[in-house]
Amino acid sequence: MNKIDELQEKITFYFKDPQKLLLALTHRSYLNENRQLLESNERYEFLGDAILEYWSSQKLFTLFPKFDEGQMTNLRSLIVCTQNLAEVGAKFKLGDYILLSHGEEKHGGRDNISLLADTFESLIGAIHLDSGYEAVDQFLNQFLNDSIDTLSQKNIYKDPKSLFQEIAQSKRGITPHYQILSESGPDHQKIFEVGVYINEELIASGSGNSKQKAEEDAATKASQIIV
Repeated sequence: MNKIDELQEKITFYFKDPQKLLLALTHRSYLNENRQLLESNERYEFLGDAILEYWSSQKLFTLFPKFDEGQMTNLRSLIVCTQNLAEVGAKFKLGDYILLSHGEEKHGGRDNISLLADTFESLIGAIHLDSGYEAVDQFLNQFLNDSIDTLSQKNIYKDPKSLFQEIAQSKRGITPHYQILSESGPDHQKIFEVGVYINEELIASGSGNSKQKAEEDAATKASQIIV
């Protein structure tokens, strides 16, 4: 059994066009060593990210009729965060199937949570392009329902920064602080990357189109690391 067939068996979804799965697994670093390939999975990732946002919003709206907007937003952010998606992908050993350059693989790319999460989103995009939204719904129900159930039972319905502050003070006895790591883009479309620290230790980083959103993203991810 080749690796493509092996992965399809693990996710119990069989592509009409297996080339779409191959593309979903192609990290941009792989193109540097395989010049015959012209495209990485980044466009699929873009599509998968949007589909995941819609799917999780609709799912939470249906499952939790008594939740207000803030509760649904906070829960959704935990479901779609890098840490959670990487953990879900690890359940079917997604990292084993990603096409990476030798350098990226040597530096731990197969276990890199950001790379795993991005590839998981690419996989969603590929499934949608291959077989439509219904197939995506079945796939995500299979792999995300357990984490929705688990995360919904945690005390997460405060804003992400307040929640992480409570966690950090409880576990480490220290109040976290935030620091801008980078800014990119024109003034009217800036993207901020912010790190959340306990003492000098970087716990997680997040991004957003405002400092506040980037801090909340970092806090959400950090809450999944220090639990």
